[in-house]
Order: sequence, then C-alpha cells, then structure tokens
Amino acid sequence: MPFEGLAEKLSNSFKKLRSKGKLSESDVKEAMREVRLALLEADVNYKVAKELTGRITERAVGEEVMESLTPAQMVIKIVNEELTALMGGTGERLKSPAHPPAIILLCGLQGAGKTTHAAKLAYMLKSQGHRPLLAACDVYRPAAIKQLQVMGEKAGAPVFERGTQDPVETAKEAVKHAKDYGHDYLLIDTAGRLQIDEELMDELRRMKEAVNPTDILLTVDAMIGQESVNVAKTFDELLDITGVILTKLDGDTRGGAALSIKAVTGKPIKFAGSGEKLDGLEAFHPDRMASRILGMGDVLSLIEEAEQRLDEKAAERTAQRMMQNKLDLNDMLEQFQQVKKMGPIKGILQKLPGVGNKLDDVDIDDRIMDRTAAIILSMTPYERAHPEELNASRKRRIAAGCGQKVEDVNRLLNQFRQTQKLMKQFGGKKGRRMMKGMGGGMPGMPF
Repeated sequence: MPFEGLAEKLSNSFKKLRSKGKLSESDVKEAMREVRLALLEADVNYKVAKELTGRITERAVGEEVMESLTPAQMVIKIVNEELTALMGGTGERLKSPAHPPAIILLCGLQGAGKTTHAAKLAYMLKSQGHRPLLAACDVYRPAAIKQLQVMGEKAGAPVFERGTQDPVETAKEAVKHAKDYGHDYLLIDTAGRLQIDEELMDELRRMKEAVNPTDILLTVDAMIGQESVNVAKTFDELLDITGVILTKLDGDTRGGAALSIKAVTGKPIKFAGSGEKLDGLEAFHPDRMASRILGMGDVLSLIEEAEQRLDEKAAERTAQRMMQNKLDLNDMLEQFQQVKKMGPIKGILQKLPGVGNKLDDVDIDDRIMDRTAAIILSMTPYERAHPEELNASRKRRIAAGCGQKVEDVNRLLNQFRQTQKLMKQFGGKKGRRMMKGMGGGMPGMPF
C-alpha cells in the first residue's frame, strides 16, 4: 500500500489525541512533533515537513479547535486539508490545445517507466474516446522501439517510428503524421537519461523547440524517494515541465516523493501509476490521496473504477434477480468475474473508509475467488441452477473435479444460502435501489 509506513505512524499519533477529551497547546505540539518525524522517516523534504507541521500547529492551537467538542477530529481535519494543499489542492489534467493534436513529451531517468506509462496513457486516452498516436523516439536502448510497438498494440494505439534516425527528426515527422491522420493526442516516448548527461539533455531541449509540446511530463519512480525531487528540479530547470507521472506508487510504502514534488518544484503530479497492466494508471487527486494517508479511504476512486470496469448490464441483471429471489450459482460466478476486473481484493478493501490501515499486515489471497469459481465450474449447468439438489455424491464428484475438498463445496453452498436469506430481507423499490447502488454486488463473497 502506498504510504503504508507514514499512514501507520500518523494513525498512532492521532490515536493519542483521540484518547484525550480536551487538548492543550502542548498536546498539539507533541502530536505535530511526531507527525514531523513520521514525515521525515517517509523521506519527505525537511523544509516541506517543517513548514507543513508549522501551518497545522498554527491552525490547531486556535480557539475554534481548542473549544470544540471533538478537538482531535478537528486537528485531523486540518491535517487532511494541509496534506491536500501540499500535494496541489485540486488535481490538474492534460492541457487541451485549440488545434489538435495535443503533443505530450515524456521524459525521465532510465528505468523510470516511460515506455510503459506512455502505453498506459495511450490506453487511458483511448478508453475516453480519443485517438492517441505513440512516437518511438528512444533510439538508444536495445529493443525500445519493439517494446513500444508491442505495448502500443495492446493499448490499441498505433506507433510511429523511423528506426534509429535522429530522434528530433522523428518527433517532427510524428507531429505531421498525427495531423495528417486525425490523431488528437501524440505521445512522444524519449530515451531515459541521467540529468547530468549534457548531450542527451540537450537533445530533449532541441526536441521541445522542434515540436512545441502541449505538456512535458516527467516520469518519476516513487521508490527513489527524496532523490526524485532532485531529479524533478533538474528536468524542470531545463525543460519547464508541466507535470509529473509518479510511477511504481504501489511499491512506495513511504510516500516522500508524492508529498514533496509539488511543494519543491511547483509542478503538479498529474498521474499515478502502479503495476504492469495497462489499466494501472489513474489521475492523481490530492484530496483522495490525503484521505488514503489518513486511513479515510478513497470511495470516489473506487466508484470511478467500478463504473469503468464493471459491466453495467450484468450488474443490473444480477440486481433484478436478487430482488426477485431468483439467484443461482451462475450469478455468483458472474460476480466473481466482475470483482476480478477491479484488481486485487486488498486494493479494493483499502479504499473503504476505516479499513485501509487495518489491512497493512493482513495477507489476502486473491486466488480464493479462483478456487471458489473452480468449484462452481465443476458443476453441471443444471447443478448451478439448482444448488439445492446437490447431494453427498454430487459434492464428492464436484470436489474431485476441481481439486478441492468436500468441506470447501459445503462452505460455498452455505455462503450462497446465507445470501439467499439476506436477499429475502430486501423488498420493493427501496431494496432494488440499494442493490443497484451496490452495482449488483452480492453479499457473501469469500473474503
């Protein structure tokens, strides 16, 4: 989980505050000292950590907080607001020029994930109804062009390449190609380079002058912590970047980069990447990220992911069958398939309010749904539709067919029966609205 260490330490600090009915100025200052130490351990820039806790302390020792009936909650609210402001306040998106295509120049260090995230961004734009074009301008890394072509094909975006000719010339030709063929976004993948490599940095500067990009996005590896801020400063001084793509956020348990970049460079984080899959890119929302850090969940992102990835017709169909008490094991199987589209179970649960930090040390096996689905698939179509007719011999055959135990089959059937009983409590329009709001979600999932 991103910010895992920081979230845990902040949670412990706030727990102490909640244990006190009234707060004194010394209580607040002691809590902020712990917060500052937690931020520094998370590799947040020292100046940023000091200024942040200073602002929180100044607001928290005010009369409004001290005299409040819930002073601890007021302090947490202030921390949430200041963290949000620190990361940029409101999320910033890609610029839209008056005359397409929008030209996005991606740059960064070697291994930061430029090629992967160029494809992820193309995939995101494609899913939003745009016509992105990828340009292969990394001519130095072996197989870089081939990698972009493979990933571009998966993302459904064509790749413009001219082999190993001058990357600046390739970028210029790509702009012309995008205009001629009606592409509204051009994503230029450049070679990774160290900020101290003057020759390659000059190449980037010349490319910028040649194509006049709408956005210059720096891909930054979140796991390198404070060094990422130094990298961002150097690239910004040369290119005047417009934003940052923070990669490998799922592997960053500290969070120093996300909390420092905007404050130090003045440039916003526009996207956050996680995992290797093409759908592992999301718009960066400072307010939602602050909520995650404080263990308040991120329900809005969860809803957006559900809207994007779940089959609305299937959810509606399941909801109707639930309300009519006509559920069978085919419906349960369909729900497993829908939930899998949302990603790892732990990732889903961590976005629920009050749950995130409690799962840090909990190991949730995503294969449990696969094993449960295997049990259902071992049944005949008739058995899935009529689970009440599963006798002992049928259960033994089903268990043997999927490599599970009879006890596992019984556990699944008990969960299904519990779901049926629960659905009898729902009735009329109110119950239907509730189930539709759950996206047709089925209680009794095996986790």
